[in-house]
Amino acid sequence: MTTAIANLPKTALLARVLALIDGTQKHYPSGSFTLINVAYTTVTLVQLLQTLADALTTLTAAEASATDALLAARAARTHVGPVVLAYTQQLRTNFGNATSALADFGVQPEKARAPRTVEQLAVAAAKARATRQARGTKSKKQKAAIKGNVTGVVVTPVTTAAATTEPSTTKS
Repeated sequence: MTTAIANLPKTALLARVLALIDGTQKHYPSGSFTLINVAYTTVTLVQLLQTLADALTTLTAAEASATDALLAARAARTHVGPVVLAYTQQLRTNFGNATSALADFGVQPEKARAPRTVEQLAVAAAKARATRQARGTKSKKQKAAIKGNVTGVVVTPVTTAAATTEPSTTKS
């Protein structure tokens, strides 16, 4: 059973082509062949096979080089990325919304936050009241551990574990 060349991995195809070249030069040093209605001599057939071998070798080297370049770019991005973000923030702090000055650095000014809708304000106020009521008057650590639940509002899910669990009154 023969394997189609298209299904072979590059390394296996390269090995097969190099073996064909070696075998052809060893067993047919001055032969002539007619393949797919084209006449080949040993030299022309070996040259044709060598072009495929060279292309596969170049491709493998280029892929290895691309992998190395990708790893180097990832390492540089990991190292330099936070500096770029901090510098961009510093520029926005220094120049504010001066678009022409920021444009010199290729930085866009920060967009103004959209004002909250009446519904969002009502939900925030209800949640703040519920949280304050759930906390009562307790220490800072106890207040931080408790979150209030708002019923009847679809913005945040009500967690049953927080609603049924009573906070402990022991001090840490």
